[in-house]
Amino acid sequence: MLTNQNPKIGKKWALLAALFITLTFSFSACKKADNSTPTLSTIGDLVNAGSNFTLLKVALVRAGLDGILAQPGTYTVFAPTDAAFKAFGYGDAASINAAPADLLKTVLQYHVLGSRLNSSDIPAAINTSQQTLAGMPLYLSKVTSTSTTSATVSINGAHVLQADGQASNGVIYAIDRVLLPPVFGNIVTTIQNIPLLFPSVSFKLLQAAVVKAGIGGALTATGPLTVFAPTDAAFKAVGYDSAAIAKAPVAAITNILSYHVLTSRVYTPLITNGASLSTLQGGTITAGISTTALTVTGKGNGGTASNITVPDITATNGVIQIIDRLLLPQ
Repeated sequence: MLTNQNPKIGKKWALLAALFITLTFSFSACKKADNSTPTLSTIGDLVNAGSNFTLLKVALVRAGLDGILAQPGTYTVFAPTDAAFKAFGYGDAASINAAPADLLKTVLQYHVLGSRLNSSDIPAAINTSQQTLAGMPLYLSKVTSTSTTSATVSINGAHVLQADGQASNGVIYAIDRVLLPPVFGNIVTTIQNIPLLFPSVSFKLLQAAVVKAGIGGALTATGPLTVFAPTDAAFKAVGYDSAAIAKAPVAAITNILSYHVLTSRVYTPLITNGASLSTLQGGTITAGISTTALTVTGKGNGGTASNITVPDITATNGVIQIIDRLLLPQ
């Protein structure tokens, strides 16, 4: 999957692909007890002391969660770095403090498990579900390299930058994205609400096409599914406006839309360059990875790739990848 992708992400509650940074903090900070016996710091102490967690510290205070991570317990915290917050559209303390506290609390609780989970305890599997303090699951994937014995861990669409920071009340992982919980529900309702996070994005043509094809029920089913969701601009890029959709045969629209659906939950860190992804339509699309973009290309797109502009938006029954060009089957 994409271990070195940086798809373009919006300024609002956006998502960012992997940012490789050099961490300047140490997870192993200890404090001396009165009897000179080394004592592990709390997760709260590690966040407060970490030079790459300054925005997380502000967010925890804003959400009223800073005290919890300083108390005894057994937590696992997936901690977004400052770079992750900035990519998410929150570049300073003022922007974080302007965010709705209740929503920020839910987002941060989605980064916390109620038990200690070391990386050695994560199964070598794809999308292992773990319940969070937000009451919604996140998905851990652990993949061993075919060329080495090392393993990479990702959480939803985020890469782990540093693992197993031991604390007296749990363990902390540094990650390169802020994780968005599936607060909008299934894929259909999430697509309807994405413009609340990205005001410049519109899915009116996609929604009209789904209604015409009558496949809304398939997209609200249990899944899991992955949907490459074309924006209005993506439809228009290949000549499909509202009039063209209205005139097109139902079978043609259904064929195109089902070509945008995978029958599994596929986050971008799990995609490899050149991978052939099997679709619900029966055909395949080809993934591409470069230093600047993550793309998918349909067999009927004449080699013109579609960029994944906003990756890995989690829904209750799958994941959404926003794309800038409609995928056309052969």
